[in-house]
Amino acid sequence: MATTLTSSFVRAAKNVLPMPFTIAVLLSVFTMGLAMVMTRPVEPSGVPYPLQILGFWEQGFWDLLAFAMQMMLMLVLGHVLALTQPADRLIASVLRLCTTTPRAVAVVTFLTMLVGLFNWGLGLIFGAVFARKVGDAARQNGYEINYPMVGASGYAGMMVWHGGLSGSAPLKIAEANHFLVDQMGQIPLSQTVFSPMNLTITAALLVILPLAMYWLGRQVDPTPAVILKARLAEDVSAASQAGETGPVTGAERLDSSPWMACGFGGLMLGVALYTAWTAPNPESLGFLTPNYINFLLFGLGLVLYGSFKRYVAAIESAIAGSAGIMIQFPLYAGIAGIMLHSGLIAVFSDAIVQISTPITYPLYTLMSAGLVNMFVPSGGGQWAVQGPIIVEAATRLGTEMPKAVMALVYGDQLTNMLQPFWALPLLGITRLKAQEIIPFTFFLFLLGLTIFVVGLLLF
Repeated sequence: MATTLTSSFVRAAKNVLPMPFTIAVLLSVFTMGLAMVMTRPVEPSGVPYPLQILGFWEQGFWDLLAFAMQMMLMLVLGHVLALTQPADRLIASVLRLCTTTPRAVAVVTFLTMLVGLFNWGLGLIFGAVFARKVGDAARQNGYEINYPMVGASGYAGMMVWHGGLSGSAPLKIAEANHFLVDQMGQIPLSQTVFSPMNLTITAALLVILPLAMYWLGRQVDPTPAVILKARLAEDVSAASQAGETGPVTGAERLDSSPWMACGFGGLMLGVALYTAWTAPNPESLGFLTPNYINFLLFGLGLVLYGSFKRYVAAIESAIAGSAGIMIQFPLYAGIAGIMLHSGLIAVFSDAIVQISTPITYPLYTLMSAGLVNMFVPSGGGQWAVQGPIIVEAATRLGTEMPKAVMALVYGDQLTNMLQPFWALPLLGITRLKAQEIIPFTFFLFLLGLTIFVVGLLLF
């Protein structure tokens, strides 16, 4: 019954929701309409107000180019690391624990979330490859598992990523010159990602979700062997083998030289270590910005691939996944420009302030962020659109700014379990369908909702 209802939900969503780029365009037009209806020019002008709003949109359109590039790099560099030989060996070393559905889903859920806390792109692809490897091992060795549930477990990293080291909003507000610095100041990761509240909530997720998936895994039937065999006809190999096309000669030796790749990558890692060591007030973790994380990932990737040729080939294979960020971020920035310059931020924050108290405001933020994430499936894009409203309302209500930001983070993470946009790489690698994993991601959604609400109320 649950699977039937979920399949109906997926079909209905496909009929109602177009692709994310179309949604971003529609949201842009909708925001323009809201601004014309709900705001008025602050000062008289000879320019018609609709044209002024278009000017606000164009003014904001390019404001987040640096942010977009940071997020694209974070996804691509993390994706590349997930397909290295060390990651492949890690998966192989724990496959022997995944011979039944309960154990497989518990192990995949835990490790995927752990990796996702380091980098969201790494966690996303690691979980997908891990789930596929579990399915391949079951097919080859003849034991039974519920493969869709294993696939859903490989998506669990998206439940914790925004509260980890690659979280868009926490990393952005840790920068000295982020686009809302005048309204909220600079907030280091020690007050957001490494706050007692987030550490407690993250620890609860790491313990409760694998145990709950273990319990649920004991209740479900395994995937029939004939279906598993038909679905998994091809093996997944590590991308660290990419770029090996035969013997090299002449200057090509530089491209394939492990000394060049490891030396340059090691230099980058050394610079990153020195930056952290010499940072003012390193205990505040203010040096952990998007640029720092990407610099670290870049150097680590070069060392692990061991040649420029293999590394560039892996980058080329991973970069397609960042296309959505590249083309949608300017639209989100344009929406933020309209809201900022037209006064829509004040209108929305007034409405929130009227129905909220300092205690309930984080809960409203959680719910609204979860809703917005269904239409803006990008943590960075969501911060660009919703961040100004959250900051304004939190300031007026006297809510702690780091807590308000983390409430948005939790709402974004939560509905990733219902929003299939970021599941596309996983579905492609595992050969699963969205309606097959959503019953299990919905289970994770319910658990996460309980944990996030309790955490926000306790702290």
